[in-house]
Amino acid sequence: MAATPDPEELAALRREYGDSGLDHPDLAADPMVMFRHWLHDAVVAGLHEPNAMVVSTVSAQGRPSSRMVLLKGVDDSGLVFYTNYDSRKGDELSGNPHCAVLFPWHDLQRQVRVEGKAERISREESEHYFATRPRASQLGAWASPQSKVVESRDELERGYREVEDRFDSVDVPLPENWGGYLVVPEAVEFWQGRRGRMHDRLVYRRVGQGWATARLAP
Repeated sequence: MAATPDPEELAALRREYGDSGLDHPDLAADPMVMFRHWLHDAVVAGLHEPNAMVVSTVSAQGRPSSRMVLLKGVDDSGLVFYTNYDSRKGDELSGNPHCAVLFPWHDLQRQVRVEGKAERISREESEHYFATRPRASQLGAWASPQSKVVESRDELERGYREVEDRFDSVDVPLPENWGGYLVVPEAVEFWQGRRGRMHDRLVYRRVGQGWATARLAP
């Protein structure tokens, strides 16, 4: 096992960012249009899973938690991801729909931060997406009691085999406790790395039916 870096080694880990900048004339009028431009850049650049995003939620006790999920839809309304509604994130979003999303596109020296509210999409939309998933993933959605304590890997494997037998030779239906969330943005920040840690941070904030933009200090 490799040795853990000591605090001085961690402090010395540093990468200078480039000269490419971001200013108000570069922004689209709508943050979701701007986001799609940057997502396209991430895809073209060949980033590994450019649609991977960190979703942060808050418990009833005010304790935050974060996890990686995959973005599966984006339009003018917001961002869509799918999960088990009985998972920790699902439980926390049921109690408090406010959440935060982060896209960490390190290779492009970019980040996108989204703050907003998550709302469940229609069951019809969830069924349409679920039908496109690989069969193994469909079975996993039935077999895994996401976020719950299990005794062992063997228990998970047994549950998966039971689901395989249950749906042998038939289409796997959408579980009742599984589906999508639409994150409706209230604020969207675009972060571009700059030299000397003088990064560009431009944020959209919802104002009435439109958006206002501002620059934040790095």
